[in-house]
Amino acid sequence: MEKVREVIAFKNYFENFLKQQPKKVQNKIFKIIEAIETLEKVPANYLKALQGTNGLFEARIQLGSNIWRVFCFFDKGKLVVLLNGFTKKTQKTPPNEIAKALSLMNEYYEQKNK
Repeated sequence: MEKVREVIAFKNYFENFLKQQPKKVQNKIFKIIEAIETLEKVPANYLKALQGTNGLFEARIQLGSNIWRVFCFFDKGKLVVLLNGFTKKTQKTPPNEIAKALSLMNEYYEQKNK
């Protein structure tokens, strides 16, 4: 399958999150990443923009009644940068998780612009 986007991870936040998950969840996360890489239009149940965050998205993973989120953003349109992930236990995405993702996104651009 041809890639329409490239997905990379910033530092090791995503990898650390991934390693903590059961194999089934890891496989599901890889499927979502593959969808982000290969689908021209990624469905909102896979990838959703977070309102008022200046370009932050969450990749959405669900297995049974369990939900995980991985924050990411687009750099130059075709590059998707993965940040931290977490297990979602509440209806709303916890503000501290969003704050952490935003600070990682800022860090990414600071490093890039050096």
